[in-house]
Amino acid sequence: MPVSPLDVRVRRVYDEPSAADGTRVLVDRVWPRGLRKDALKLDDWAKDVAPSTELRKWYGHDPARFEEFRRRYLGELTGAPQRAALGQLRALTAARPDMPLTLLTATRDVDHSQAAVLAQLLRQAAEPAEPEGGEAACFAHLVCPECGAVVSEGHAPGCGNRGPL
Repeated sequence: MPVSPLDVRVRRVYDEPSAADGTRVLVDRVWPRGLRKDALKLDDWAKDVAPSTELRKWYGHDPARFEEFRRRYLGELTGAPQRAALGQLRALTAARPDMPLTLLTATRDVDHSQAAVLAQLLRQAAEPAEPEGGEAACFAHLVCPECGAVVSEGHAPGCGNRGPL
């Protein structure tokens, strides 16, 4: 039976909430400026999937650094707390498969944000796994442990781990 792609959307937390958002999850480590917690319509706040403070500061939302940010961020997502938080995001979508998952961020440029990287990762993890890919619910098989790149997109230049994981 074919699996339909997971409907994962990315929006700014400052945008007006919509009924079409489905499950709304904030994916920033720090609370967005100027918003009261009780006023924001959220289903969850997934702090553990946000990039580390060090990585976020290094990146500085510079689009020229996005590919390197993405590589480093995917590497961070292989940690145990991050994998657990990703599992919680997948559980939210499994609980309401007919509803989209909307990842919210305060970042102005959502196309060059951790939310965009997460959305792509969650969509890929929802695709049917290949037999050697491990447990279908686990995304870790998509990330090279050496270079942090999503293997389906190729390893980072200079990565010594060019074979299957």
